[in-house]
Amino acid sequence: MSDAISVARELAAKIDHTLLRADAAEEEIRRLCDEAVRYGFASVCVNSRWVPMARELLKAEQPLVCSVVAFPLGAMAAPLKAKEAAWAVEAGARELDMVIDLASLKAGAERAVQDDIAGVVEAAPHAKIKVILETGLLDDATIARACILAQAAGAHFVKTSTGFGPRGATTEDVRLMRAMVGAAMGVKASGGIRDRATALAMLDAGADRLGSSSGIRIVAGVD
Repeated sequence: MSDAISVARELAAKIDHTLLRADAAEEEIRRLCDEAVRYGFASVCVNSRWVPMARELLKAEQPLVCSVVAFPLGAMAAPLKAKEAAWAVEAGARELDMVIDLASLKAGAERAVQDDIAGVVEAAPHAKIKVILETGLLDDATIARACILAQAAGAHFVKTSTGFGPRGATTEDVRLMRAMVGAAMGVKASGGIRDRATALAMLDAGADRLGSSSGIRIVAGVD
């Protein structure tokens, strides 16, 4: 196997191949799943309505099906977040990317934030839970606090962005998040990752996983 092919496969295995547009069509989701198999992406990341179809198309355990929860605002009532998470897992999702309760986080209501995350963790005990912080709306101190709360709630990853916020991931965000969670949790960089150079920079900064709708460009090394 050539070095170029080896690098491409290693990169693909760290990418959640993502399609979260509100107007995504069935044929686009089918293509997303086909591409995920062909290129060896870690998962397909879709809105919960598409989970049953994605699970049917991806019958094997790899790539996984990842569903977003309370996306993209995180403003859903905590019991409903938990119900969406449970439904998505029952429908076939194995990973969940939930948006944090931003209002409570920014207000300093730490117990509400931790309980919100813990509710999803408890509702989906066999799923990997990634907590989206939407770092573009937060200062460094609040990002650090969010990481601590996500870890205390039993989540498995912290994630930078929805891709619908004021900005996407930065290497500074990723370094801070990695410093806060250490080796105990994963860090997912998402938002604005559209080429291989940016992807590699995020991984070098400490990301374990990348979320991108440009996975094929990244794997192919297109700038």
